[in-house]
Amino acid sequence: MADIKNIIFDLGGVLVDWNPRYVFDPYFSNTQRCNFFLENICNDEWRLATDCGKPFRQAVEERSAEYPEWSTPISLFAEKWKSMLGPQISGMAELITDLKLKHYHVYGLTNWSDETFPYARFQYKIFDLLEGIVISGEERMVKPDPRIYTLLLDRYNLKAEESLFVDDSEKNVLGAENVGMKAILFSDAGKLRRDLNNRFDIPV
Repeated sequence: MADIKNIIFDLGGVLVDWNPRYVFDPYFSNTQRCNFFLENICNDEWRLATDCGKPFRQAVEERSAEYPEWSTPISLFAEKWKSMLGPQISGMAELITDLKLKHYHVYGLTNWSDETFPYARFQYKIFDLLEGIVISGEERMVKPDPRIYTLLLDRYNLKAEESLFVDDSEKNVLGAENVGMKAILFSDAGKLRRDLNNRFDIPV
């Protein structure tokens, strides 16, 4: 088995907190209605379209036409997007710093709208630790499409068998494994340290 030289991180949910419930829990003040909205109206499939490059304005207009009774909260998804951002994930900046001190290369691969990422990029110092980031909205493809993993590997001249991917989505972890990378499903920084050490002999 080839030694791991490169660690590639998802951003939202791994390095920084992002959660639409920060906006919609107080907006609805009703857990059932909030769940319905996030699972059926502005759901993962709808959000992935903006992560793949669809303009927010177009996505909002189309969804509002489809569900006019939900038009106000749909519009809030774009208007209040910044309020969905939370803090950096505890312990991750320290972990990345430790990896770099041990001469591992670190990169980012994220499903994120090209309209909203520039704002987030300058809000979080942790992104400065990464040697490069591939943004789905800029590339017009999203994880777990195998092409976006391959694009990152090609862009930074990395070998799949020497690379390890970390994501909080199981399907994205499987997507990385399908192109020959090792992968870890993320839950928190402490468990990630243990997984790196115990499963891949990366002493951090």
